[in-house]
Amino acid sequence: MLACLGRKWMRLSTMNLKPTWNFVNAVDASRTIVRGISGGGAETVAKERVDTVVIGAGVVGLAVARELSRRGREVLILEAASSFGTVTSSRNSEVVHAGIYYPPNSLKAKFCVRGRELLYRYCSEYEIPHKKIGKLIVATGSSEIPKLDLLMHLGTQNGVSGLRMLDGFEAMRMEPQLRCVKALLSPESGILDSHSFMLSLVGEAENNHATFSYNTVVLNGHVEEKKMHLFVADTRFSESQCEAEAQLQLIPNLVVNSAGLGAQALAKRFHGLDHRFVPSSHYARGCYFTLSGTKAPPFNKLVYPIPEEGGLGVHVTVDLNGLVKFGPDVEWIECADDTSSFLNKFDYRVNPQRAEKLYPEIRKYYPDLKDGSLEPGYSGIRPKLSGPKQSPADFVIQGEETHGVPGFVNLFGIESPGLTSSLAIAEHIANKLLR
Repeated sequence: MLACLGRKWMRLSTMNLKPTWNFVNAVDASRTIVRGISGGGAETVAKERVDTVVIGAGVVGLAVARELSRRGREVLILEAASSFGTVTSSRNSEVVHAGIYYPPNSLKAKFCVRGRELLYRYCSEYEIPHKKIGKLIVATGSSEIPKLDLLMHLGTQNGVSGLRMLDGFEAMRMEPQLRCVKALLSPESGILDSHSFMLSLVGEAENNHATFSYNTVVLNGHVEEKKMHLFVADTRFSESQCEAEAQLQLIPNLVVNSAGLGAQALAKRFHGLDHRFVPSSHYARGCYFTLSGTKAPPFNKLVYPIPEEGGLGVHVTVDLNGLVKFGPDVEWIECADDTSSFLNKFDYRVNPQRAEKLYPEIRKYYPDLKDGSLEPGYSGIRPKLSGPKQSPADFVIQGEETHGVPGFVNLFGIESPGLTSSLAIAEHIANKLLR
């Protein structure tokens, strides 16, 4: 049984998954020896041609691998961790977003709405646990009503169906523990078991002959003859991945950089790629706390406050097992250098004292929250493209039309609603690369 911060994962041992790509055998089987760039110097490494490489086995990378393999490509997924989905994809609210918050015609708006449709369809077809429980975005004071009206307007423009503005008494009739003056009802919002979803994507990709190589880090690369050459190493061969020597050079026809928190740092390690097109990185840690001391969940629906800078506010979610979670908060963190993000050297510990700041925020809409009822849960890091006091940035999906390298796509800033958007992002990338 794999575990991530106490959250349940499905047993991989019960699945008839194919063996992952054997890194050492691939090196031994390569017949051509070339001079490569590795760890800051030239090294002799084995060379192997492959069709398609997806860097990163988070939910978006898995969706991309699944979609490209469905369309007949031979896909190799490289993941630095020992399994899939161990970083941002397993440290979120597991919410299926409707598409309300995002500027019309933005990638976030388009992919969230399209992705939600694809995700519900996928969950139904493949029996992934999910539930369309609906969401209430609440105004707890009259000064917040104009912001609620704006969200209604944005959601309508984005094509979100079923949105309805409720007076406070209507919302509180639905949720007796709630206190608000007005609320926006989103019946299309829901929750899912993200781990079951990712495991299904892995299985589908492998059934389409995609292969996975875990504990495999892409150290750097360079552009040669209009192809992105990748230098990779087994992460277990060195305590410091950045100091590891490349053991294999891969020459793919197609490459998708879906490295999440390390996507920008990795892109800066690609020689021949104009780094002017690599956006700056910002990171916001969000902590989640679980509710204790209650016999039943206080809410049946998702309850969200008005969005705050850097996030959607400290909201309440109920997972499929009935566990009530509050979060995430927003803590802007400094990443000392690109190496830290490249190696995912972030602090994921949850400081119990942060709960003290959450109580007054939560009590604005849940006044009966008892002292001492919030227990530390888990935290996640948002890979953001905008920092404090800056306007929220859109997803960046960067292809040849921007950087000039054929068959190469960078994914930057894939934060919320990345889980909801994953299948739509994959659809878009497959169309872009295979047209």
